[in-house]
Amino acid sequence: MSLPEATELLTDSYGRTVRSLRMSITDRCNLNCIYCHNEGHIGHSKEMSVDTVVNIVEVGSHFGINRLKISGGEPLLRKDLEEALVRLPEMKDVSMTTNAVLLKDRAASLKDAGLDRVNISLDSLDRGKYHTITNCGKGIFDKVLDGIHEAVNVGLTPVKLNMVLLKDFNDNEIKDMLEFTRGYGGDVILQLIELMDFRDLPQYRIDANEVERSLLSVSSDVRVRELHKRKKYIINGAEVEFVRPVDNTEFCANCNRLRVTADGKLKPCLLVSDNMVDVSEASVEELPDLFRLAVSRRVPFCKS
Repeated sequence: MSLPEATELLTDSYGRTVRSLRMSITDRCNLNCIYCHNEGHIGHSKEMSVDTVVNIVEVGSHFGINRLKISGGEPLLRKDLEEALVRLPEMKDVSMTTNAVLLKDRAASLKDAGLDRVNISLDSLDRGKYHTITNCGKGIFDKVLDGIHEAVNVGLTPVKLNMVLLKDFNDNEIKDMLEFTRGYGGDVILQLIELMDFRDLPQYRIDANEVERSLLSVSSDVRVRELHKRKKYIINGAEVEFVRPVDNTEFCANCNRLRVTADGKLKPCLLVSDNMVDVSEASVEELPDLFRLAVSRRVPFCKS
């Protein structure tokens, strides 16, 4: 196996060193959210094998990549996820984004297989609104709550609740969501997310600056995450982060992530799709040069 020297790092031409992989392992999902940008969408059923997943992470780890976030679609639709987790190299942090519909029954096995924590999508505590956003059937909301409880119980913490803010729809629920997270004594963190421009939904676009000002006005402390330079607001003992990927040069300047699509392409930037590098059929010996090529294609995203 020809792997890079442990001291070789992947740094792009703008000085950003890649330390993290975000890997979509399926484009399938059991929900149909109104704002979904189909991050893992590949237009057909082809998905990376467990061997391919493990090889990509293994080579990345030799380049100093020590964080992995597994995403989808909905990653829990892959029944072989635990198998992949067990085979991964040791990393600083292995997390997963999930809608938690299927999480209750697998939280313990995922933890045992090596998963450290989860991000769970929960855009509303109102059942009606949740059903409208996700286009799901009755009973799904309660399964998600059960998944959150079980994730905390087995130690997949801190659980981050991802709440996409939708103007005049759920943006009045921040206070209630913070109260919900307080009930977990610090094991659950609220993460507010600015709606991205993947679908034509201008009616739901919030004023991000106003959200920041509102959080600041009621917070007792503001901290900055070292990893992403993102602000954390402490509000009556609850922690909330605000993710602003839209028109945010700071977000882009501090990006240390390389993405992997469900069909096995290295994606240098979330917002750019014409510079991907196909690694789906690559051997372990070929992967290092393909990683280097992908990182060489990383550029700051600018709207035309």
